Amino acid sequence: MTTAALQTSLTVPERFRGPAGIANGGWIAGTVADAHLGEHSTVEVTLHAPTPLETSLCLSQVANTASLSHGEELLVEAIPVAEDLEAPAFVPLIDAARAEAGFAGLQGHAFPECFVCGLREPGDGLRIFPGPVEGADVVAAGWRVPHSVVENGVVPNSIIGAVLDCVTGWAHFAPGESALLGRLTLQMHRPVSPGGSYSVVGKATGREGRKLFGQSAIYEVDGSLVAAAKAVWIVPR
Repeated sequence: MTTAALQTSLTVPERFRGPAGIANGGWIAGTVADAHLGEHSTVEVTLHAPTPLETSLCLSQVANTASLSHGEELLVEAIPVAEDLEAPAFVPLIDAARAEAGFAGLQGHAFPECFVCGLREPGDGLRIFPGPVEGADVVAAGWRVPHSVVENGVVPNSIIGAVLDCVTGWAHFAPGESALLGRLTLQMHRPVSPGGSYSVVGKATGREGRKLFGQSAIYEVDGSLVAAAKAVWIVPR
């Protein structure tokens, strides 16, 4: 007996790019994980290949697995996991906003058009610029949720995945350095409010050869945990 796949078409708009010509890894991770990413749930998303923009792709759901493909090529795969993610320590919003002045991307940015951390116009890109927090081993930034990312009164999981993505990279990167997201595991605790203000925190947790490991979190102003993630990045050869 086989389980029939539920298939829909997905096209990633140019707006949600990371590196030139491909989707932001966190945005596509949140999109593919969406069916399983409810309150207090955890989903592991593996990026097998870069996701092209403005291209008709196939989003497929079979049992508890969601996948995105382009023709015969598997791009992304998401599965729910029984895991409670560890989050980096809370950084108050005022300190997170102050840390932005040290954002390494202001001195050299490999992907300046990135939807999340790129130097794009306010309201178009998210402009999340995580910098080192004084006296702590984390980077952080403030985030006021723009209404341009709200859909039907809700901040979608694609945006939350995007926010949790780049900050784990900047926990490692010096000016001009880069890597590509290989895996992002996401855990939701509560919804993000349209127009709300949040602290976004990232922490480097290790390196193994070309693999970089990190954690991230989104916090309410009172320190309540909204969402957390852990990431694996791959440094190009």
